Amino acid sequence: MTESRRPNHVVLGAVVAFCLLLAATQTATQAAALPGKLPAAAPEQVAMDPQRLAEIDQVVAEGIAAGEMPGCVVMIGRRGKVVYFQAYGHRQVEPEPVAMTTDTVFDMASLTKSVATATSIMILLQQGMLRLEDRACEHVPEFAAEGKDRITVLDLLTHQGGLIPDNALADYQDGPEKSWERIFALKPRTAPGMKFIYTDVGYLMLGKLVERITGKKVDEFARDHIFQPLGMTETGFLPSEPLRRRAAPTEKRDGQWMRGEVHDPRAYLLGGVAGHAGLFSTAEDLARYAQMMLGRGEYEGVRVLSPATVAIMTTPYPVSRGRRGLGWDMRTGYSSNRGRSFSDRAFGHGGFTGTAMWIDPELELFVIFLSNRLHPDGKGSVNPLAGRIGTIAADAIRDRPTPTVLAGIDVLVRDGFRQLAGRRVGLITNQTGISREGASTVELLHEAENVELVALFSPEHGLEGKLEASRIADGRHPGTGLAVFSLYGETRRPTPEMLQKVDTLVFDIQDIGTRFYTYISTMGYAMEEAAKHGVRFVVLDRPNPIGGVEVAGPMLDAGQESFVAYHRLPVRHGMTVGELAGLFKSDLHLELDLDVIRVERWPRSMLFDETGLTWVNPSPNMRSLTEAILYPGIGMLETTNLSVGRGTATPFEHIGAPWLDGPRLVQALDQAGLPGIAFRAVTFTPDASKLEGEQCGGVAFTITDRNALEPVRAGLEVARQLRLLHPDDWKADAYLRLLGNKAVHDAVLAGKPVDQIESLYRPGLEEFIEKRAKLLLYDP
Repeated sequence: MTESRRPNHVVLGAVVAFCLLLAATQTATQAAALPGKLPAAAPEQVAMDPQRLAEIDQVVAEGIAAGEMPGCVVMIGRRGKVVYFQAYGHRQVEPEPVAMTTDTVFDMASLTKSVATATSIMILLQQGMLRLEDRACEHVPEFAAEGKDRITVLDLLTHQGGLIPDNALADYQDGPEKSWERIFALKPRTAPGMKFIYTDVGYLMLGKLVERITGKKVDEFARDHIFQPLGMTETGFLPSEPLRRRAAPTEKRDGQWMRGEVHDPRAYLLGGVAGHAGLFSTAEDLARYAQMMLGRGEYEGVRVLSPATVAIMTTPYPVSRGRRGLGWDMRTGYSSNRGRSFSDRAFGHGGFTGTAMWIDPELELFVIFLSNRLHPDGKGSVNPLAGRIGTIAADAIRDRPTPTVLAGIDVLVRDGFRQLAGRRVGLITNQTGISREGASTVELLHEAENVELVALFSPEHGLEGKLEASRIADGRHPGTGLAVFSLYGETRRPTPEMLQKVDTLVFDIQDIGTRFYTYISTMGYAMEEAAKHGVRFVVLDRPNPIGGVEVAGPMLDAGQESFVAYHRLPVRHGMTVGELAGLFKSDLHLELDLDVIRVERWPRSMLFDETGLTWVNPSPNMRSLTEAILYPGIGMLETTNLSVGRGTATPFEHIGAPWLDGPRLVQALDQAGLPGIAFRAVTFTPDASKLEGEQCGGVAFTITDRNALEPVRAGLEVARQLRLLHPDDWKADAYLRLLGNKAVHDAVLAGKPVDQIESLYRPGLEEFIEKRAKLLLYDP
């Protein structure tokens, strides 16, 4: 493993240094009296809707009736207060029924990884006793065997050490000493840092790191530095007899119910203490921990982690199958217990026994779900149920930041639809056509008085934005019964027959600010047909999600217009769809009655996540603002013979191919000194689209400063380095299709420095910027 694999260590090092400074004065302390439990409050006191929270009763009842669990405890807290705390069903059903109580002690299973082990590692980090980039074998030399000498602490925390999920249970039958000899002798499955493989073995090693560095096993260290300072007196490994009597049983082992005895068989054979499992706790104790994390490491005057350490722990780290924190899940295939309405800052984890905890700093919210779903027969399943409860909790919040921005549809609704009064409307839209309250533009226009919605038109990916097909057929809208004419089927333009009943075409689709995103082509073709047939054209404008200030990239060559390049634009045009409509009308000399219903309160510098509007994936593979920001540079590569991440959890956040040498490309990109972006070698296997089922070596991209990032320049540098490193493997001719500029393409093929490449297209870009300035509708 090379240092180039982790260019973000420079950034992490600076932050860790700050942690150490804080740690000198803010070490974990214990107040004279232990912190108290979180106070209870009515939901209304923290701006939550009690009627929405009451929906949890039905969700839980359905789960119990379906046999997914015998019972559970649910706790929800916001702004330092507990607003929901209920016990449901039974703690046990065999050998005799016992009712669930709110003070029931649960086997946390893999929540051990987050609450005990990863938190202990972060404390050692801020104490200066280890670094994220340390190789694990620096602290545990035996671990270096069989090629594990390059696995780092960061790799272990993010499940990217290349280790197997679990080794054979037989490896643990001869006592802890022999067990560890066999763990140390395990061979990795992949090179470190390349692939996300959820692994108990990795967290066993993290627990061993704590022991070797401190001389204390992870249970003792976590007790002394986390649980006791926070007053978590009912949390720990190997619970005492009084706590065992309150514990929820799981299954039978050797004919006896496991009650207060760790369910995980490997942790059990290691004596009940392990880095991956073994922790027991209650809802009230976990609430103290959750509030400490929401308090940036502090709870009632007791500081366990510095704010900077919490930030490092909860930063999203791209992995080959999504995003993880350090010890936390964020968005991966393991996130079915995540509330769908949580913010992008939410982090959490689940446990095999039926536990889950999610913490959302943006919403000031935590949700704790504890069950013993394995009791009595090991067959329960609760992750989706826990996710539904999280969704209810987030949806119950009444004071989520209100939108500061009104999209065109919001302005139209506010104005009583007067701009369309008396018109027969054909609406060009998809799933992104929604108001700030979440109502679809289809529904709003269909129900509006004095507006007759007569037809719907859908772009690429269909009306719901879910289809990946070369042609999409016409259909009918299920709610309104209206005909849905596909503009990505037999024709890509509205025909006279489609427009027969229409006197006004309305366009409401979210663009993403890049020339080759096809929704603006659909708009342009529709504008041309509207001009031909005397149909009025109205754009319900929306913000450019990646901002309306920056303009970058080569201009499209004259004569190269196509469906992926409707008009002569730079790659990143910095305009809204309403502004583009004005440009198209002007440049193409369209005799068109054009009206743009403008966005309100949107400064051009504002990116989408600052608008207060709801992000809806504009297309199946455009799943986040991060991907939209990267798209102008990385998207240009997708017509070539490499994967841009389609068929993975994070398209456009990584590229790869079977022939691509990720570490070499990372090293070259690091040396380019590109601002605002870091690179990391990865491997991944797309499960759909290009290179489906093929293991790809590649590079993942992490935005470290989006204000400094120049995505088009970064994309050109990636292309240039691909040409230099893989001149025979990378089929670069196809790069011209989305790049759209022959001179720039030739310069890339020649391996010219990006500064020289930019000088080739700068004159044309400056001409466009001058013309564009006259057509802008919004102030900086």
